[in-house]
Amino acid sequence: MSSILTNNSAMVALQTLKSINSNLAKTQDQIATGKDIVGAKDNSAIWAISKVMESDVSGFNAVSDSLAIGESTVAVASAGAEEIVNVLKEMKELAISGASETADFAKIEADMAEKEAQITAIIGASQFNGVNLLKTDADGNGGTQLTVISSLDRAGANTSANGNAPTISTIDVATADFEAGLAVAGRTAVADAADAQTALTEIEGFLQVAIEGAAALGASGKRISDQNSFVGKLTDAMKAGIGSLVDADMEEASARLQALQTQQQLGVQALSIANQAPQTILSLFR
Repeated sequence: MSSILTNNSAMVALQTLKSINSNLAKTQDQIATGKDIVGAKDNSAIWAISKVMESDVSGFNAVSDSLAIGESTVAVASAGAEEIVNVLKEMKELAISGASETADFAKIEADMAEKEAQITAIIGASQFNGVNLLKTDADGNGGTQLTVISSLDRAGANTSANGNAPTISTIDVATADFEAGLAVAGRTAVADAADAQTALTEIEGFLQVAIEGAAALGASGKRISDQNSFVGKLTDAMKAGIGSLVDADMEEASARLQALQTQQQLGVQALSIANQAPQTILSLFR
């Protein structure tokens, strides 16, 4: 039956064209934004997962900044400790040279005093951002360690019901406390060979303290450096994971765009043909 009031073919063609236009608009959005999932309406479950992961990535960026500052702080202290070890080695050589009765004890003592002042200056200068791990008071507020945020740890999904938020992990670096451990100003003054022998024993003790402190700082610095490298790789992996969830496949989108453009042209032609169908009824009345 033909009707001038109801054109079923045109309605079908119109619905088909609307569907094609909708898919074409979505594909164009994917190409323009580079994302397959832009908002929650596109896929609420995947969108929610991606947003949680993106928040964790932001958190790890802050962790990376903390690790970088901590690494620099420990590196400065470690450099100072290693330099103090070198100065103490020079003081040890002076003490050994003073073991001879023919040594110039006055000059040896003068050199010793200068190196003591050098050690004190190194301890005072080995600070980064107000934190000095060679002093008894590391931060000027009675602190005895440097706390570095090292990671965000999450176990299970975080929902409003369980409140399973990530926990913060830290790396604690204790001060080497060279102020108390290296009381070089209280060593025995070198006035004769016997004093030189006593000073040698004292300096040897200072040297061991300095070596142990430098080794501990070096180990902490390596741990922080390794953790910073790991956090960087972890952040990259998380970004790649987010991308695999929400990013558009540009090759597929390009192919789909061309196909939909062709379908759109055919849909327009089909609708045009369907709209012309009622005109054939006019021939019945001629």
